[in-house]
Amino acid sequence: MRVGLTGGIGMGKSTVSAVLAELGAVVIDADQLARDVVAPGTPGLARVVEAFGPEVLTAEGQMDRPKVGTIVFADPERLRTLESIVHPLIGAKSAELEQSAPEGALIVHDIPLLAETGQASRFDAVIVVDAPEELQVERLVRDRGMRSEDARARIAAQATREQRRAVATYVIENTGTREDLRRRTTEVFERLVRGDEASGR
Repeated sequence: MRVGLTGGIGMGKSTVSAVLAELGAVVIDADQLARDVVAPGTPGLARVVEAFGPEVLTAEGQMDRPKVGTIVFADPERLRTLESIVHPLIGAKSAELEQSAPEGALIVHDIPLLAETGQASRFDAVIVVDAPEELQVERLVRDRGMRSEDARARIAAQATREQRRAVATYVIENTGTREDLRRRTTEVFERLVRGDEASGR
């Protein structure tokens, strides 16, 4: 079974992803793939430099992700340019990893922008990790050292909670303790393994 996992920044999706992996799911992390396809020496990085200029490289020759992020979050056209480079590369690598997974495995694609990129229909089920915006902001300020206004800008650049919930088979509310989150994630995993995803939420 192929499952999409998504959630806004600061909602706890990475924790849910880690718990699913512990429970035995094969997790394919789109963010990690996004780093891999623009690693030094890759065709992906060469194309990013061609599109954005050598100033987006660090002294070590890696892509300066914060700098690129600042550029694309301020300019939707440049964001589309970046996505047109990395998304096909991520897709190809993702398919390769999926094909190498054990037969019968629960394959979870961890995709931050699943709702934004219209990918929900590609999966047998979609898990959305959700939390109120104020809690997102609080976590981003506390855990990532962001300024409140920067956190809100990042949240505003993503899909709304309603847009994500609209594509969900299961919603995992992350408003309690880490143990609450683990318990709900385990419950969803067990339902997916049983194959009763159609009755989710």
